[in-house]
Amino acid sequence: MNPELILADTSAWLMALGRLAVPGVVQRLRELIRQNRLATTPIVGLELLGGARSETEFQQLRDQLDGLHLLPINEPEWAEAARLAFELRRKGKTVPHAHTIIAAVAKRAGVTLLHADHHFDLIAEVTGLTWESLAHLIPK
Repeated sequence: MNPELILADTSAWLMALGRLAVPGVVQRLRELIRQNRLATTPIVGLELLGGARSETEFQQLRDQLDGLHLLPINEPEWAEAARLAFELRRKGKTVPHAHTIIAAVAKRAGVTLLHADHHFDLIAEVTGLTWESLAHLIPK
């Protein structure tokens, strides 16, 4: 458990990368990197690296991710994600399974999840997930 760490979801990263980067999000991620508080997990890496547009972009993203704290996805995280998906469904809330895995990783590690995706708000309603939303920074 490391409550000082922040796990950045793919949605947060996407707001900080590329031509449409949101300055406030870029600043927040840079601050967390400078403080050595930013974490990732393999599924976020998969989502980001799978969307790279070139070999250069792939290498740059991989180098950035390699410098972060890595929160693993092991059997307990998978079990937590399955339980979470079940509980959400029973309450009439449907979210992508990738989101349940990311939330389970954050919850088990005792870290805050940084995101810009409303699905995590739904998850937090059911689980008490600790989160920080960047949705208010999305340009209208």
